[in-house]
Amino acid sequence: MTAAVDGLGLVHPSGQRALQGVSLAVKAGERVAVIGPSGAGKTTLLRLLGAALRPSEGQVSALGEDPWRLSAPALRRLRARIGVVHQAPPIPPRLRVVTAVLAGRLGRWSAAKALASLLHPADIAGAREVLARLDMADRLFDRCDRLSGGQLQRVGIARVLYQQPELLLADEPVSALDPALADAALGQLIAHSESGGATLVASLHAVDLALKWFPRIVGLRDGMQVFDAPAAQVDVAMLQALYAAEGRTLPTQAVDRAAPLLRAACWP
Repeated sequence: MTAAVDGLGLVHPSGQRALQGVSLAVKAGERVAVIGPSGAGKTTLLRLLGAALRPSEGQVSALGEDPWRLSAPALRRLRARIGVVHQAPPIPPRLRVVTAVLAGRLGRWSAAKALASLLHPADIAGAREVLARLDMADRLFDRCDRLSGGQLQRVGIARVLYQQPELLLADEPVSALDPALADAALGQLIAHSESGGATLVASLHAVDLALKWFPRIVGLRDGMQVFDAPAAQVDVAMLQALYAAEGRTLPTQAVDRAAPLLRAACWP
């Protein structure tokens, strides 16, 4: 298994519980979408899979390793094999786009090469190529503080594409993009997964995109796993139940967009 959690739980220092009793296993090359209302624990689950958080309960395995039994150098090497797309990419505002993209491989470069690349980018052609896939090649040398939120999200995606990780974790990776750009950007993440055999786990608010691009859907609500099912078996009733907790309902627009995909029961 590329990534797995068993009986996973997390309690914040404040005493607030974020996850409880979550268990799932993701095979190499598999694509899994995690959906659910805000506050369901989707981001926390991805951070635990990426060894950014240590669980309070249960076990985590990433790329065949228990992150919390590794030495500090071994943990750094493991994290270099995991790519993370953040909803709000943590990119320094004065950094140039080309440097932000090339940062995807810092974990594999020597300190000397990483420092040198800040002054003279080490692989301009490589950065331009991945940005072109996201219609961002013309912003190669722009400063990141001159970009919109959606453009920054695409830079974050380009960084991970350049990194070429074995495990790719995407936390609301297209939330700031319009529908056409969101679809195209997700398509690039899927293409990377398919061409390189990388495993992709993504949290998404857009149910229609989850059903279109991901063969397997995991539903979380209030920190607990509600279902783990093939996309073809997810129906509107399941979605309504997932989002109906505490008075919430799945927006009618989301149901309307998802319904044709549910009826077709197909994905790329």
